[in-house]
Amino acid sequence: MLSLNEDYIFLKKVQKCQTAEGQKSTLLDCEKVIKGFQNIQCKDGPPKEQPKFEMQRGPEHYEHPHVMHKNETSAAAEKREPIAVHLAGQQSNKAGSVLEWRETMYGPTNSLISNKEGKLKVKEAGLYYIYSQVSFCTPEVSLAPFTLYIYLHIPKEEDRLLLKGQRTQTSLKTHEEKHLKTVCALQSIRVGGVFNLREDDMVFVNVTDSTKVRYSHGNTYFGIFKL
Repeated sequence: MLSLNEDYIFLKKVQKCQTAEGQKSTLLDCEKVIKGFQNIQCKDGPPKEQPKFEMQRGPEHYEHPHVMHKNETSAAAEKREPIAVHLAGQQSNKAGSVLEWRETMYGPTNSLISNKEGKLKVKEAGLYYIYSQVSFCTPEVSLAPFTLYIYLHIPKEEDRLLLKGQRTQTSLKTHEEKHLKTVCALQSIRVGGVFNLREDDMVFVNVTDSTKVRYSHGNTYFGIFKL
């Protein structure tokens, strides 16, 4: 039993010395241990290729094929492109109050969200944050508020209101060449909220009067992203 125990301890030292950690250890004389092991091999016959010992890994280091597959899936999910779209307002000659949108240089786009005739269609169900800002100008005084709506469009069903924002329309008066002149007062409305959308659901922005909307850079936009 004593001999077996000593052999076991010796082999453990050999095993330790074959690792980078063991070679750096100041408690082991690895050069002496390896030489002694080689001498034992020479006594039994011609030198053979030094066997490599693998220490049993703990659970945290054990790479089961299923675990590796899971890790690869997680890594792929982390690298997955975010499902998000941010579009800028685009002036349209079409009649109606549904606003239309275009891609911007820095705004994200994704194949899982399509844009057709002002409607954004999601191809993957889930929880989404939907937002929009519309800037408008009123050259004349109006008592009726300017209203921004975001609707959920479901084919063959009535559109459902998701968000609504309102602002009183104002104008400015200036004296120009001794004449009183009413000028446009630029104003903005912004709305946003979280909604549970199904596959193929569509959302769109509607306003009370699209002719008053201003499309200068950053003024009017529409976006959606999956949480």
